[in-house]
Amino acid sequence: MDEVHEEQSQPLDQEEDNEIRTESTAFVHGEPSQDGNGPPKVDSEVEVLHEKVTKQIIKEGHGQKLSKYSTCFLHYRAWTESTLHKFEDTWNEQKPVELVLGKEKKEMTGLAIGLSSMKSGERALLHVGWELGYGKEGNFSFPNVPPMADIIYEAELIGFDETKEGKARGDMTVEERIGAADRRKMDGNALFKEEKLEEAMQQYEMAIAYMGDDFMFQLFGKYRDMALAVKNPCHLNMAACMIKLKRFEEAIMQCNIVLAEDENNAKALFRRGKARAELGQTDAAREDYLKVRKFAPEDKAVARELRLLAEHDKALYQKQKEIYKGIFGPRPEPKPKRTNWLVLFWQWLLSLFYRLLKRERCKAD
Repeated sequence: MDEVHEEQSQPLDQEEDNEIRTESTAFVHGEPSQDGNGPPKVDSEVEVLHEKVTKQIIKEGHGQKLSKYSTCFLHYRAWTESTLHKFEDTWNEQKPVELVLGKEKKEMTGLAIGLSSMKSGERALLHVGWELGYGKEGNFSFPNVPPMADIIYEAELIGFDETKEGKARGDMTVEERIGAADRRKMDGNALFKEEKLEEAMQQYEMAIAYMGDDFMFQLFGKYRDMALAVKNPCHLNMAACMIKLKRFEEAIMQCNIVLAEDENNAKALFRRGKARAELGQTDAAREDYLKVRKFAPEDKAVARELRLLAEHDKALYQKQKEIYKGIFGPRPEPKPKRTNWLVLFWQWLLSLFYRLLKRERCKAD
């Protein structure tokens, strides 16, 4: 059964021309490293983009810059410049934000100006004046931003789609949304084959972003089946990437999303089993593999993983046996007592004295 073979032999969809421009980046699904909770310290040259917007590059991108109405996918953190209070962090959600350049919300104007100067994969520090942020009044709901607050953004442009219409997800038909997600999945598959795992996860993540819970909740019948046929492989291929990157707990989470929809999905059970085995959860891993074997009793990959678990358990038992033997040791043999000749001599003298005394009494009688 091909679906449960190891990831490296897993047949992925055919390669298709990329619709989204991306670059090799170490900060895709995970959170970029930084010290403390404040903005990162950047020594690069300050570029003035607007009277109220400046930019410093943290990490270079590549390719061309965005044009108006490009659909951008990005992550960002935001602080008030005066107090360095962080009021928003999209990396915590682990889902990229979608923004159509030229159709952004008023409070995002400064951020959009910064994005328009960036390339795919670029990460930059942006300083935005309050006039191009939350304005004179600020915002007292979420996010909570005080009045006339200048803003610092740490923004990363993950990728963008050169759509002429500037159509956001909410404005797409069901077919358009599923089709856009499927193209990103194919881009991810091509990157996966090249072992560019972080970049592949970037594409899968953007594909999944097109099919959030609110969208899936509205789908029934064939449309739901069409969406799941794209969404589930993205989660499963994310899990495959994470196993290779040794991010086993995250791989389990991706598999669980698929199993919530299809509890007997063989590939999800198999990959969850691999991740659990790597975490030392051998009983849970064996349970997953045995479920897969019900559907594919002749599958060699499943048989191999079960054999490896059995060998692991045997080795662990022998190791524990040696440990306990070292702690308690074998039952000691009784040591022979040493002969005390002085005690034996006194016992002989007493015995001799007793016999002589008994003989004298007999003579007296």
